[in-house]
Amino acid sequence: MSKSSATELFPNTSTVVKVAVPVPLARSFDYACESAPACGVRVKVPFGNRSLVGFSLGEASESKSDYQLKPLTAVLDETPLLPQPVWELLQWAADYYHHPLGEVLNHGLPVLLRQGEAASYKTTEGFRVTAAGAEIELNSLRQAPQQQRLLAALRNGPLLRRDITAQEFSASALKALQDKGLIEGFQHAPQTNADWSFAIGSEPLQLNPEQALAVAAIGAASKPQTYLLEGVTGSGKTEVYLQAMADVLRKGKQVLVLVPEIGLTPQTLRRFQKRFAVPIVMLHSALTDRERLDAWLDAKNGGAAIVIGTRSAIFTPFKRLGMIIVDEEHDGSLKQQEGFRYHARDLAVVRGQKEQVSVILGSATPSLESINNVAQKRYAHLQLTQRAGGAKLARQTVVDIKQLPLKAGLSQPLIEQMRKELERGQQVLVFLNRRGYAPALLCHECGWLAQCRRCDAYYTVHQRQQMLQCHHCGDQQRLPRQCFDCGSTQLVGRGTGTEQLEQSLAELFPDYPVLRIDRDSTRRKGSLAKLLTDATENKYPILVGTQMIAKGHHFPHVTLVALLDVDGALYSSDFRAAERLGQLITQVAGRAGRASAPGTVVLQTHHPEHDLLQDLIHNGYAAFARSLLRERQLTQLPPFTQMALFRTEANDAEQAQLALQAIAAQLPQHPDVIVLGPMPAVMERRAGRYRFQLLVQCQQRGLRQQVLQHTLAKLEQIPELRRVRWSLDVDPQDFS
Repeated sequence: MSKSSATELFPNTSTVVKVAVPVPLARSFDYACESAPACGVRVKVPFGNRSLVGFSLGEASESKSDYQLKPLTAVLDETPLLPQPVWELLQWAADYYHHPLGEVLNHGLPVLLRQGEAASYKTTEGFRVTAAGAEIELNSLRQAPQQQRLLAALRNGPLLRRDITAQEFSASALKALQDKGLIEGFQHAPQTNADWSFAIGSEPLQLNPEQALAVAAIGAASKPQTYLLEGVTGSGKTEVYLQAMADVLRKGKQVLVLVPEIGLTPQTLRRFQKRFAVPIVMLHSALTDRERLDAWLDAKNGGAAIVIGTRSAIFTPFKRLGMIIVDEEHDGSLKQQEGFRYHARDLAVVRGQKEQVSVILGSATPSLESINNVAQKRYAHLQLTQRAGGAKLARQTVVDIKQLPLKAGLSQPLIEQMRKELERGQQVLVFLNRRGYAPALLCHECGWLAQCRRCDAYYTVHQRQQMLQCHHCGDQQRLPRQCFDCGSTQLVGRGTGTEQLEQSLAELFPDYPVLRIDRDSTRRKGSLAKLLTDATENKYPILVGTQMIAKGHHFPHVTLVALLDVDGALYSSDFRAAERLGQLITQVAGRAGRASAPGTVVLQTHHPEHDLLQDLIHNGYAAFARSLLRERQLTQLPPFTQMALFRTEANDAEQAQLALQAIAAQLPQHPDVIVLGPMPAVMERRAGRYRFQLLVQCQQRGLRQQVLQHTLAKLEQIPELRRVRWSLDVDPQDFS
């Protein structure tokens, strides 16, 4: 059969082929064909009034259809598109997460392949320096830093447009350099099965004894295994990754590096490009569909030595995979929260076992699941307890803010400490995990609060845009001038957000520029990379930000980190809240004192005596996490029990609740199965729909698998489920 000419098949055939179709139904569908395509080949099929691209599952032993079968429309591939290990991983994931196989297989492909495009390259645009660009002084572009950085990067060698996009250079900088005649475009025809040779770009750093021991342990292992690399912030985990990767790359094998968020990919790319003179590609949602397919093909054909990507990159096929690294393995972004709800960290471990390659899970604040796997001897444990380069761990202090006057959340003791650091020429980072100007709008006369029209939540005030915005559903409206209840004009913001904090700090410290890094200030393409560069180079003495600045960034000039408000997590109903609080405080605190100057962390709280805070501050995250793990074992919570969460949502609350009652009625009675609910979600109404949950808790993973298989087989026949949107989340991380 021809590859993408789409061989036409006719209905007068006798062979029946099973096809996994990307629809939310947990079964395959039968189609007629002349001869069954090989298992794993993409096929185009009629489905209702649509034409869909599915996967052949091979010839059916017998058709279960009572109707005349429709024929396949076309066969799109000559050979299976995915290598056997990836095919098996996707099938394992579909079974473990109880998600329809057709949708899971579809998720493992770039968008263009899902749409039926050929799995082949197209000519792409590249850019290189001209003779004028090679001769010009880089310093002459100092007034245009983006152009200066891009020209410097191109002097190291030509870059494809996708690589320029991945490094977050702006399109305007690219055009400006072309207009000046400093760079020129060219058409690049990618080579299938491109070869590369291992080469070092810059010499490795000198390892301390703990780092050297970790690298040696990975390199000397007699067989591949999973490692938990637990290292305090600033301990040099990335250097361990790089030196462990070098041995793999030297053998001509490839490495997959997973990072939790797009924001971490540019700095990771730059660090790896500096060390290794080998082809490196990126895989994340900011790429165009064509750029993503080309990067996917580079990995599959062996042309990419290193692939850096976010969670969906775990399904990328490789020609010679040699190692998988999951950075910040504890991060919640590695868990997909919509549709196919998989966890990339867990799938990385499974893939490592299937492909017989080592997996390194790195974090300063490992998840309790990974710590427990170390205790159960499933993972090898590598520890880095000292900061690299002689830097010392930051000193932590607590400020009791009860009875203290606050200005935009800042206490006077903190303000004085900030002033001292700034006068010494140091940099200060202030962390507040609430963007916007204020979390709510309040009428000072009658107490009215501006509540979202579609959610059980309040609008956040965005002063600069003069807007109210719901951070849960995205609904927006203009900032009102009068109270909707009493007509008063006495409307005030309640609480503090990063926008208000930035404004207040500018008033308190007029001689020191303030840089705010949050989702609002980094909306424009390339803005995050620029702001992080400015922060790293100490162009702004005061940094303000949300979780975006807490994850893995290196700010060598920061000596004081202040956390303004973490009290909300101390009394949360979510059993994971304490773990996340410990991770957050430790990660943010880890931005202080990463170079030669000592660092200080100030934690403002109304509850300085709280056991969680005391344990974390005095004993550190490692002891704190193991204490939490003992509590989880006593209370029989994950990872010591196995959970699954059914969710329903509907325009009518009763319908959502009745649907879960119908599901609960199908669950088998068993002494080791606990069913909680139906119960409203923490935020019952979101985006105009009512949300309810049903929690299933089992002692053993195998029992949970059996219970869910037994239950799901009956759900297609339940009429209540046709009136709601429902989903199943295995190993849920979020109960909101």
